[in-house]
Amino acid sequence: MARWCYRHRLVVLLLWVGALFGLGLSASTAGTNYANVFSLPDTDSKRAYDLMEKAFPNSSGDTDTVVWKVDSGSVRDQSVQTRIQPALDKIAAMKGVGGVTGPYSGARGAAQISSDGKIAYAQITFGDQANAVPKDLVQKVVDTAQNAERGGLEVELGGQAIQRVQEPPTGLAEVIGILAAAVVLFLAFGSFYAMLLPIGIAIFGVGTGLFSTQLLSHATDIPDLAPLLATLIGLGVGIDYALFIVTRHRKGVLRGMDPEESAVTALNTSGRAVLFAGGTVCIALAGMLVTNLRFLDGVVVGTSLTVVLSVLAATTLLPALLGFLGVRVLSRKQRRKLAANGPEPERTTTLAARWSAGVQKRPRRIAVLALAVMAVLAIPVLSLRLGATDQGNDDASTTTRKAYDLLADGFGPGFNGPLQVVTSSGDTATLVKGIKDTKGVAQVAALPPAGGVTVIQVVPTTSPQSKQTDDLIDTLRDQVIPQAGATAHVGGVTAISKDFATVTGDRLPLFVATIIGLSFLLLLLAFRSLVVPLTAALMNLIAAAASFGVLVAIFQWGWGLDMLGLGKEGPINAFLPVIMLSLLFGLSMDYQVFLVSRMHEEWVHTRDNARAVRVGLAETSRVINSAALIMVCVFLAFVLSGDSGAATAGVGLAAAVALDAFILRTALVPAAMHLLGNSNWWLPGWLDKRLPHLAVEPAEEAAPALADGPASAVHGFVRTTEGEPVEGASVTLLTAGGRQLDRVESLADGSYIVSVPAPGTYLLATTAPSYGSIARHVAVTDGPLVHDVELAEGEVDAVN
Repeated sequence: MARWCYRHRLVVLLLWVGALFGLGLSASTAGTNYANVFSLPDTDSKRAYDLMEKAFPNSSGDTDTVVWKVDSGSVRDQSVQTRIQPALDKIAAMKGVGGVTGPYSGARGAAQISSDGKIAYAQITFGDQANAVPKDLVQKVVDTAQNAERGGLEVELGGQAIQRVQEPPTGLAEVIGILAAAVVLFLAFGSFYAMLLPIGIAIFGVGTGLFSTQLLSHATDIPDLAPLLATLIGLGVGIDYALFIVTRHRKGVLRGMDPEESAVTALNTSGRAVLFAGGTVCIALAGMLVTNLRFLDGVVVGTSLTVVLSVLAATTLLPALLGFLGVRVLSRKQRRKLAANGPEPERTTTLAARWSAGVQKRPRRIAVLALAVMAVLAIPVLSLRLGATDQGNDDASTTTRKAYDLLADGFGPGFNGPLQVVTSSGDTATLVKGIKDTKGVAQVAALPPAGGVTVIQVVPTTSPQSKQTDDLIDTLRDQVIPQAGATAHVGGVTAISKDFATVTGDRLPLFVATIIGLSFLLLLLAFRSLVVPLTAALMNLIAAAASFGVLVAIFQWGWGLDMLGLGKEGPINAFLPVIMLSLLFGLSMDYQVFLVSRMHEEWVHTRDNARAVRVGLAETSRVINSAALIMVCVFLAFVLSGDSGAATAGVGLAAAVALDAFILRTALVPAAMHLLGNSNWWLPGWLDKRLPHLAVEPAEEAAPALADGPASAVHGFVRTTEGEPVEGASVTLLTAGGRQLDRVESLADGSYIVSVPAPGTYLLATTAPSYGSIARHVAVTDGPLVHDVELAEGEVDAVN
């Protein structure tokens, strides 16, 4: 497939461009129809909602609020009324506005003025839900209301529809994330063209994914958070997957391979790992379905579709783009060096090799230090409290936050989140009296009944996010309502948020067990080991605890919120643990696969655990750290999205990826594997026979047959850099694809001889205790080949 895409690159490019623009045109024509469906069956708030929907079927439009405050005098003053009332009348006359209920008319008007007369509010009811109200209509409402301001008179607006028009321009976070990733890629590659490749793949993958999700919103319920999360994860994996493949391709070209053969090899090796990694991300995302929360179904659809299209772009569009570039995938300096000196053997970076050797020498100390860092970061998770953010968590400069604070100042902190006790039978008067006498209740008002249903508005004395408000809901449900002998249910936004957090918390253990079980099974099949998947599962839990600790410290405790411009502290959104754990488990599996697959390859060839771990870390740590740095940049850019959920997820995922890549995969995992020794690769024989084989790497080519040519040999001496013979060095002859053909140990004088089945190119790997390791390609012709090996202490020089 890679070769076909490379040779038919213009056709492939035109197909992708046509798909992107075709989906974009269709999506822009159809528009959006995102819907936040919080279906919580068997909860008290859901039963209250069902009763209200039956009794009041026409109250479905979004209700927003205009709040005004005077510095002196009263809001009842004629000078204030003559500025506010015309604005309210003008808003009421707008097409799309169902009505306006103000404080200057009607029986309930007086209740909309604070007791000190300084603050008043009016309610605006739109004809549609917030996500369906046109933004230009909302902007006209905001401008009309705020035009009534003058010195000493402040006018602010709150509500879901109002919140939509104060968000930053769509795409700002994405553009900044892409620019930051471009800087990292340019520093890593040193080539402008190579830098563009991962960026282009991510844009095509995310673009087609977002347009497809937008079209699917007309066929199924997809929340408005899904596109943001799909963009966040799509940019991260799209850039990373292309980075892995381009890195492998550049190495091949530097070694003198033809660009087409190098691209095919890169796709047939790193491309297979990308397919496997993308599959694990989708499986981890699908784990959200076991929570049975309908709100998350659309998130799974949007994010999984974007990941699949990003993988498809990396495995089809990328080889086509590599065909257009040819050797220009290298920097000018690399091309000049290649033309002047010819190909050079691949070497691991000095820094990576030194770090890998250091981990091998001090595994216990490094493991303890890494665990201590993660444990300290995980401490705040002990005070994790799930809930829902509201406009009280917006930035202090926004009109929604100002309106929220004004209502709290004028009518009490609980006014922004009233409870709705919905009763269909029983003594309503006794129930109202019981609620009034309950500690924590500020106001109680029973609305006129409709269809046999009475709604009792209850304003708590504490804010919607306060633990005391949660306790009040429990008191009403468990004590007050049963004592009144009424059939009633506690609903409202605050009660729904509490129930959502409770249901999510109850189902979280099942969800975690599901995705850990799936990831364990996949790694078991890929690496034929019980210990490697167990280690990976434990590391994922450690990374999750530490990243949630960071989230609690920032968003719940408020550490650094002002510096980040993310508003006010509050509980962690109830849906966030499920979404973050899905993404974290999927992304960390990527790094585990890339790291351990190289270790596993070396283990299969040498059966030397210390060498396998050392070489695997030395050869993969740079690309893993580069990929992680790109993801951190992309995720942190979503702080600028204007959406508190996306900002929280961005910070949490950035912390999770950074900790996972820079501490766990670079330090703790290799240190633990050094300490565990050969038991890393233990698998009972009976289980090995029954497990199907899952090939992350390409199929091994057959060993050369004797009929292809006469048998021969490679022989020589293994010596130190000072020329001293090395006794007992392990010398292994392998095919170019890694199949072991012969293995011997050097004699007292350092001599060795390995048999060769036929002429061809082979890999000769040499390793010795207390010395380094070295691997070289050797070309055997008709006769025996003399090849001396020189080993340096602590050296790691392995061919991938």
